[in-house]
Amino acid sequence: MAQIDSPKEAFAVLRPRCVILTREPSVTNVEALHNYLRTVDDGALQQLQDYVLFPLRFVLKIPGPKQEGLVLAVMDTMTYVLEKTSVRSWESLYNIFSELCLCISSPNDPGKPGSASEELKLSVLKCLDVLLHAAYGDVVFKLYEPAMLPTLGAAISLILALIEGEQARGVQIAALKCLQALAFQCDCPQDHVIPNQEESYALGNALASFLPGVTRTLSQVICHDMTRGHTVVMRALRVLYTIVSVVMDDGQLINKESAEVAVALRHHGKLGELNVQRSFDWIKNTSQRLSMVLQKIISCTSAHQHWRVRLELVSLSGYLLAKCSKSLEECTGSFLGALVGAINDEEASVREKSNRVLKEIAVSSQANNCQAFTDLLSENLHGLSSSLPQLMRTADDQQKFFVLSVYLGYLKVLGSQVAVMLNSAVHLKRISKAMMQVLEMDVTDVRIVEERSFPIVVQDGSATPITNILKKHFLYFTDDRIYLVLREICQMLGYYGNLHLLVDHFMDLYRESSAYRKQSILVLNEVLAGAVGIDLEGDQKPKPAVSLISVISPVIEEYLSADNWDLPTNYEQSLHSNQDENHGQGPSLTISKSPNEFCMATVGDVRQLNSNIWQICLQLEGIGMFSRVLGPNFHPLLMMVLYSVLEKVGDKSLVVSQSAVGTMSDICQACGYASPNELINSNADYLLNDISLNLGRPGVQPHAPRVFAAMVTHSDASLLPLVADVVQDVLTSLDLNHDQRALEVCEVLHSVMKAIARLDLSSKKQPNLLEMKTKELLDARGFLLEYRRQVELAEGITISQKDQDDQDISSVTEDQEENGDSDGLRMDTDLPSHITIAKDVMERCIHLLSISSLRLRLKVLDMLKLCVNVMCEYKQHLYPMVHRCWPVLQQRLNDEDPFIVPQAFKVLCSMGEVCTDFLKKRVSKTVMPKITAYLTKQAQTSVKAGLNYTQSLNYKLQLAYLQGLGPLCVSLDLEESDLDMVAEACLPYLSVQQPPRLQEACCSVFQCMITKDPDVIWFTLCERFCPYIYQPLHTDFMPVQLCGMGLQKHEYTDNIMKLLTEFRIEPTGMSVLHCT
Repeated sequence: MAQIDSPKEAFAVLRPRCVILTREPSVTNVEALHNYLRTVDDGALQQLQDYVLFPLRFVLKIPGPKQEGLVLAVMDTMTYVLEKTSVRSWESLYNIFSELCLCISSPNDPGKPGSASEELKLSVLKCLDVLLHAAYGDVVFKLYEPAMLPTLGAAISLILALIEGEQARGVQIAALKCLQALAFQCDCPQDHVIPNQEESYALGNALASFLPGVTRTLSQVICHDMTRGHTVVMRALRVLYTIVSVVMDDGQLINKESAEVAVALRHHGKLGELNVQRSFDWIKNTSQRLSMVLQKIISCTSAHQHWRVRLELVSLSGYLLAKCSKSLEECTGSFLGALVGAINDEEASVREKSNRVLKEIAVSSQANNCQAFTDLLSENLHGLSSSLPQLMRTADDQQKFFVLSVYLGYLKVLGSQVAVMLNSAVHLKRISKAMMQVLEMDVTDVRIVEERSFPIVVQDGSATPITNILKKHFLYFTDDRIYLVLREICQMLGYYGNLHLLVDHFMDLYRESSAYRKQSILVLNEVLAGAVGIDLEGDQKPKPAVSLISVISPVIEEYLSADNWDLPTNYEQSLHSNQDENHGQGPSLTISKSPNEFCMATVGDVRQLNSNIWQICLQLEGIGMFSRVLGPNFHPLLMMVLYSVLEKVGDKSLVVSQSAVGTMSDICQACGYASPNELINSNADYLLNDISLNLGRPGVQPHAPRVFAAMVTHSDASLLPLVADVVQDVLTSLDLNHDQRALEVCEVLHSVMKAIARLDLSSKKQPNLLEMKTKELLDARGFLLEYRRQVELAEGITISQKDQDDQDISSVTEDQEENGDSDGLRMDTDLPSHITIAKDVMERCIHLLSISSLRLRLKVLDMLKLCVNVMCEYKQHLYPMVHRCWPVLQQRLNDEDPFIVPQAFKVLCSMGEVCTDFLKKRVSKTVMPKITAYLTKQAQTSVKAGLNYTQSLNYKLQLAYLQGLGPLCVSLDLEESDLDMVAEACLPYLSVQQPPRLQEACCSVFQCMITKDPDVIWFTLCERFCPYIYQPLHTDFMPVQLCGMGLQKHEYTDNIMKLLTEFRIEPTGMSVLHCT
């Protein structure tokens, strides 16, 4: 439809609609007028503005309740008219302004909202905002004259009440926009009236009367209601600082006297009393009150979860610093604190704006030839440092994070000025005191002490350092962000500060008291890491690391000193340490005399051990950090630290061991080694020399065996020829100190054997005797003589007589050697180093199997098992050792301690896999009867036992026997009589009433025996239960009768049916008997 641009034509069209609406106010008539208004051009509508608005205003003035729909339609129409026109009459502006406020205010109190709906409030606020934008400048400023203060105050009170009390966010935001428009600080894209100097004075004077209410309400919205959305908080911040900037503008207050005098002369009486005189005292008092409010707002919003709120806080600080730096001088520190704290914000836009604002302020200060900016920052930093210790004790995590972020921001902004600040002993003492307090670690976790280490093998240097897995727990905070900020603060201090001064100061704290030791280590590590500026973000350029060697070297020496390095990390070490210190006095630890030899400790002892563990871990972490800082320049310090780090790799504490392995990985990366393996092999001569020397001085260097064990664990086969002599030294040390140090030395030998087994040094498989004979011409005489020798050796008959048969064997062996043959049974004179080591270790195991210590016997049994596996290819050396070991092992199989028997049985199973026929007769004669008797007897107990029985030692021994019997029967190739004995002993465990794991283990025994002699096992199972009835193929044959035929389902049925499926028998002429 074409627009009507003639006022006469528009009047002719609109007049009937206006008359009808005046006579019959209804939603339909209002909407009809609205539709006609859309056909009128803006110019024509401007001339008819008062005429068109009259019926709409008339509807609002009708006394009595009105339909909400009607008022909403009127608001929409008035908003449309005001958007298309401008208000040029003061009377129209005043009347419409008052009528709009009355629409949503309470009838009894115009300053409070009524019971209107959210939709109506939103519509009225939108219309009010449009009205303020449509008013001409010379008209709208009459709102701020002293005579209008009551009306303006009622409107502002109404808007503030809506902002504070309304729950609908849309209404809150609309009210905030109206308040912003009243202050002539609207940020919408429309054109706005720009007040001149006199109008600005009038505006500031008028808003000064309402500043307390505005700040109170907006601070409540910003700080106290966390359920409000970020948009409301962000808009409230913007409205607050724009209104404050209007009232406290430095440009107005400089020439305020003439303006205030003029106002005072023109207005007298009560209305004049409402006008605030912005005098010096008023400015001072207002600044003090605003300072408290703004500090509270800054503390609440600086760590707000939404980045837009934090960005608005940066805008607030920068805006008020630019416009009100003199009037709000007391707030300047708070504003700078907010800006400086935002430098470390996680959102890039917040960081960028904060940096930009700070640079603008710095440039402005330089342009004015003053040091006010730098001096103010330094003063704020001094003040923050003074309050830092108390804040670290009393504040919550959120406030601590903010304060520390601000502190870090000051360091970044001040830059090189930090060194000047640190020259103050008082200031440095305050910083260090705060660090010591906030970095105090929580040492109450007993798991740190209880966890035991296991071999951690790092295959390559690119692996992630294991130290990163270890999470630090602090006593006074739990937020991980706080620790990250503290690390960066320390790094900044190291980068900008006097490094020698800082290191000396914190080293003094390190030596001063054990209470500050761990915190000092944390600070020293980060200070030295930040000294080169590698990990720092920002404009910091890396510094050369060569100059740091002279600083780092004394720190490492202090870390590695005996008093700080050789700390007890477990109960046993603590006990020995206390005994040495007390010279026979009662130790602080109470030792349990139980067979397990476990140690009990008090809470204080646990904390001390925990503290020792953390101190060692932090020192290891520091050494790793120093290696990353120095890079290739760490080589001169490598010999100083490598032995000590390997000592901690072998520590019993899991946490210490993991930290040491991570430190080794850091050293590898720094020094150019591909892996810890290469690191150890490249420095093996130095390490082995120290180990060899220290093994002879157990009183001075008790941890040499631990270093050797860690060295072997993290090396490869190329190291074995070098360590053979050291192994002999270890064995000699065991021989000379088998009472005092047997357990520690055995742990070393155990590590050596595990390393050899892990390296898989087996040569190409040597053909056994049977394979040799199938490939060569059979020498019957030599075969029989050799067979006789093996039988006699198995029966324990030593071949020492110089009879003719021995000569024949020798002649046969010589003939074979001359022919270049090797049957795998000749006595080699030149053994590989790992076989020699295994043989010597096994020799000691034979003697130590009878020792009284439970832990030592378990360790020796495990070593014995490893030796057997390592020597499996050299049976001519293994068989005599097994023969010598057999009597002692048999005693352990009959040991009264239930912990020993399962381990001894596992050793027997390993021997059975390797020695086969050599042990067959012995096992069949002495071992099997006792095992089967025990299983038969114990089956009667386990079948009746409850769930608690699975935690008993008898259950564990039953399970060990059943899990190992099957493979043992197969490897030893037992006779049918032995298989019958085993089968009869295991049959009761097929009952479903037995514990489930015992049933599974029993089924595995039968499955192994099925592969050995399926006929016997099939007959044994069918005698207990047979699901089939076999019909003879001819009448001349007798029917097959088995004891298990025709039986009903019972407790053995399920497991026997499962085992019978292993045979996969499909007999002809078979009928199936169904079990019920």
